Amino acid sequence: MKYAAKIIGTGCAFPERRMTNNDIVNRLEEEDVATDDRWIHERTGIRERRFSDPSNPEERNSSLGVAAARKALEMAGRTPEDVDQIIYATCSPDTLLPSTACWFQHKIGASRAWAMDLNAACSGFVYGLATADQFIKSGQTRTALVVGAEVLNPFINWRDRGTGILFGDGAGAAVVERTAPEAPARILSSHLLSDGNLWELLYIPAGGSSMELTPERFAENMHKMRMNGKEIFKVAVRTLSEFANRALESNGFTIDDLDWFVPHQANYRIIEAVVRRIGCPREKVIVNVDRYGNTSAATIPTALDEAVRDGRIQAGQLILLDCFGAGLTYGAILIRW
Repeated sequence: MKYAAKIIGTGCAFPERRMTNNDIVNRLEEEDVATDDRWIHERTGIRERRFSDPSNPEERNSSLGVAAARKALEMAGRTPEDVDQIIYATCSPDTLLPSTACWFQHKIGASRAWAMDLNAACSGFVYGLATADQFIKSGQTRTALVVGAEVLNPFINWRDRGTGILFGDGAGAAVVERTAPEAPARILSSHLLSDGNLWELLYIPAGGSSMELTPERFAENMHKMRMNGKEIFKVAVRTLSEFANRALESNGFTIDDLDWFVPHQANYRIIEAVVRRIGCPREKVIVNVDRYGNTSAATIPTALDEAVRDGRIQAGQLILLDCFGAGLTYGAILIRW
């Protein structure tokens, strides 16, 4: 390859409204679903999450993406006009048509860029970063903007305690730019896989072209998420561990060489189980699920940005991003910062 790719800026954004566990308890009680703060925290590690206000244009999916991207561009010393390519990872788009990427491009003013949505659910940002890496390596892109953003609260099934307690809204972004193929700081490798055989573990039945959302289906909550939490837990622990080891081993590293592990923030119990399995010290793990819940494609870029901005992540360090999501989708990316 003539080029490599390097992350030169990160950013994140969240809506204003905080939903504590007690707020979630009250919302579930409206549907006669019983739970409490202790039960939620013990099983997920979540204390609170953020919910967007659908009536506020500044808190739509693309608007949160713009807020995160502006911070990333500022850190990178770039403007929207410098961007050649926009990869917008989301499973909760503003509209089915046009793409949220095009809404985003319009709002941020990236007039030179081509833009596309990418739906790999919670793996979206990692898939998007891997895609940008390949376009940059091929020479077709110089500067890419990768965004992972979700407004999931409209899709929460409040009749199901398992999904009602988990999800939140937010956005994270990264500016990715061309660098020399042997530059010290660069994306080292990406490792991706999907398994459509497991689609029933997390899905939304209605609202696509295969099942129109009718009043009857709306009444049956068929436009809301359905999840098999126990099976998701098993698959998540296995695949996150497998892809973490695969990324390290393919580059000749061990867990001892790793400076920071940034896993998908689905559930703290999943993170704990993965950390034990791969032998990663807890102090090397970046976590924000306690404050934001599972923001799907936004979890990894928001956690990454927080660690960059508070000084934990430093130049020269080895960073591992690790994800799984609906589909099912899996992936890991190893980065020399």
